[in-house]
Amino acid sequence: MIRKYKIAVIAGDGIGPEVVNEGIKVLKKIAEIDRTFDFEFTYFPWGCEYYLQMGK
Repeated sequence: MIRKYKIAVIAGDGIGPEVVNEGIKVLKKIAEIDRTFDFEFTYFPWGCEYYLQMGK
């Protein structure tokens, strides 16, 4: 049975989105190589842009 890990992705601001995206690529590749686990990513738009658009 493959274990599944749930990860909340909050990219943030500045260089955050670029760094987070590369980290996700690494995690996906590791899971692909190992094949005993997988990840489920849930993306949340919590950053300055979101705050400016939504006011919260």
